[in-house]
Amino acid sequence: MVPGDRRGEAHRDGGRVLESEPEHQQEKAAVKERELEDRLISRLQAFLLELGYGFCFVGRQHRLALGQKEYFVDLLFYHRFLKALVAFELKVGPFEPEYAGKMDFYLNLLNDTERDPGDNPSIGVILCAEKDDVEVEYALKTKQNPIGVAGYRLRARLPADLKGRLPTARQLADVVRAAMPSAREQL
Repeated sequence: MVPGDRRGEAHRDGGRVLESEPEHQQEKAAVKERELEDRLISRLQAFLLELGYGFCFVGRQHRLALGQKEYFVDLLFYHRFLKALVAFELKVGPFEPEYAGKMDFYLNLLNDTERDPGDNPSIGVILCAEKDDVEVEYALKTKQNPIGVAGYRLRARLPADLKGRLPTARQLADVVRAAMPSAREQL
């Protein structure tokens, strides 16, 4: 750290705690993601139709508990024909590798705590404004659960009977763009 450079620190000014720069950026991203989620939910019927036949809405900010901690999946659906929970994480910025780990974690929790005995393993979809195919490939390489990223195909090991039964990454990205047409302008 450069002397005098206080980025990344919280500090006091006249008794008030001032927000650090990274915290402020995280808060702005969370607000934008919540705005995107709000817009998608307000268009829920159209969104479900665009996803394809068989999706049933379970909830938004779906709570998952592990020990004393709580985690929240942005949107959770159940697909009747796949017999699987489908978790969506919405990101207004570019894909980051840690999103894949977080989604894998959520899917493990869903599989262990909410999946019915006759259901297939849960599926994760990460919707991002941008992504780098190579970065996504490396981020998903060792994940045990089926995870898709907007603009990127589901893992190659996805069972053949699941292919074509979920919307393509392009279709999902189009839905996000339609719900939030000025997302790029806001970034």
